Amino acid sequence: MNTSRTQSVIFWTIVTLSILTLSAPTLVVLGASFTSGNIIDFPPDGFSLKWYGEILGEQDLREAFGRSLIVACICVLVSLPTGTLAGIALAKYRVRAGSAIQTYLLLPFTIPLIGSGIGLMLFFGQAGVLGNLWPIGIATAVINLPFMIWAVSSSAASLDPDLELAALSCGAGPVQTFFNVTLPAVTPGVITGSLLMFILSLNEFLVSLLLVDARIVTLPVQIYNSIRSIITPDLAAVSVVFIAVATIAIIALDKLVGLEIFLKSK
Repeated sequence: MNTSRTQSVIFWTIVTLSILTLSAPTLVVLGASFTSGNIIDFPPDGFSLKWYGEILGEQDLREAFGRSLIVACICVLVSLPTGTLAGIALAKYRVRAGSAIQTYLLLPFTIPLIGSGIGLMLFFGQAGVLGNLWPIGIATAVINLPFMIWAVSSSAASLDPDLELAALSCGAGPVQTFFNVTLPAVTPGVITGSLLMFILSLNEFLVSLLLVDARIVTLPVQIYNSIRSIITPDLAAVSVVFIAVATIAIIALDKLVGLEIFLKSK
């Protein structure tokens, strides 16, 4: 009994310390965003919402946030059909050189982001399209596409093939079977992957830094440019807004498909 109790105490001590360690940066930023002082301080110097009002009044931050939303939407629009079809194909069919394709899809994780970013910068530079938002959206989709494919593959792998055979035997064509049977079955994975791609693209910094110019700065790059001179509480408030957007996306994920599906897709 004593051994079991000791193990339980050790386990929960480690869990508590881990949670506190992971939560500490968020708590510091959250507290600093409510300070009434003019510098970032924790514990905060008083309580005030003035810095949230400040970011609403800063046109550069508002425009940068709007650009980040556009980039995230472009990323989802690109990855949605590509990742869905690739995930279904890899999970359901014997694709020639399937192992090689799956290995290739891991390249964004094996190649440093700086290498991928420079390659994409050179590619879009040669195409003469730098200075637009859509190349950034495509770049973030390319880098994070494996997450979309894994999410869809997880749902497609659990699809009973007899359902598709039944639809085909009832006279439905391949296209009808795909839209009426296959696609609804993998919808949880599609939603999971889309939300994940949106969050990752919204927060992408390094690749965005290499592809933007002064006219189309995204919010992560705008924050980086600001902290190079001085760190003020309004930047902490912007960070809290980012955290809030990610939290809303996670809540939406839980309500729509359940977090257990997301965890299985990982």
